[in-house]
Amino acid sequence: MPPDALTRIAEALERISPVPLALPDFGAAQAFVWQVSPDRLVPVEKVSRVDISLLVGVARVRDILLENTRQFARGLPANNALLWGARGMGKSSLVKAVHAAVNAEGPGLKIVELQREDLPSVGRLLGHLRGSKHRFLLFCDDLSFSHDDEHYKSLKAVLDGGIEGRPENVVLYATSNRRHLMPREMIENERGSAINPSEAVEEKVSLSDRFGLWLGFHPCSQDEYLAMIRGYCDAFGIAIDADTLHAEAIEWQATRGARSGRVAWQYVTDLAGRRGVAIRR
Repeated sequence: MPPDALTRIAEALERISPVPLALPDFGAAQAFVWQVSPDRLVPVEKVSRVDISLLVGVARVRDILLENTRQFARGLPANNALLWGARGMGKSSLVKAVHAAVNAEGPGLKIVELQREDLPSVGRLLGHLRGSKHRFLLFCDDLSFSHDDEHYKSLKAVLDGGIEGRPENVVLYATSNRRHLMPREMIENERGSAINPSEAVEEKVSLSDRFGLWLGFHPCSQDEYLAMIRGYCDAFGIAIDADTLHAEAIEWQATRGARSGRVAWQYVTDLAGRRGVAIRR
C-alpha cells in the first residue's frame, strides 16, 4: 500500500477517535453535570435548591442522609443511598440541600448530576473521577427501569464497581418513585410466566439491595403541608394571615388532587407572584 494511503488512513482514524476529556477545574465550582457526545463535565455556577431548614416532614431521613454525607466528606466509610417514595415529597431537594449543608461546614464535596439515559457512560465518568483528590456525590434523579431496559446493568458499575471496585472518592445518591426501581406489575408478570419465578426478576430487584441506605418518603399530612407553606412564607417575607393561608392552601391542594411538598411550593410561587414578592432560591 502506498505511504500516502497509510497516512490518509491514520489521519481518518485520528478524526473519528474520541478526544481525551479535559477535566474541569474542580476547585472552581461545587456542582457539575455529566454530558456525553462528547464526554464532558460542565460546571454549574448556581444550583437550584432550597435550604435544608425549609424541608418539612422528612426529619428522620434528613438526619440519616446528612450524617452519611458528613462521614463521606470526612473520608470515612459511607453508603450509597436510594431515596424512594411519594412524588413531590422532596427527594431530590433533600440531596441538593444536604450537599449544601455539608459544604457549609467544610467546603470540598462536589456533586455531579448524571442523567438516567447516560448510565451506559458511567464507567468512563468513574474513570475520570477516580484519580481526583476531590470527593464526589454522584446524583441520579428519577431513576427507574422498564422491562426491556438494560441501563440497570451500567448502574452496577457504581454500586459494585466491577473488578476495580467503586472509587473510594465517589458515592451514589439516587431518587426513584419505586422502591425496587421497576414497576410492580412487571415483577408479578415475570414471576407468573417464568420457569423459575424466584430467579426471573432477581437480577433487577436485587439492584436496589445494593444501596446501603433505603430512605422512604411518604405522603404528607395536612398539618405538614400547611407547615411547609408557612415556612416558605416566613423565609421569603410573604405576609399572609393564618386564616387566609389555610383557606387558600386547602383550595389549592383540592384543585391539584394531591398534597405534597411540590404542591406546597407551587402554591407559594403563585402567592408570591400575586403579592409582588420576589423569590430568591
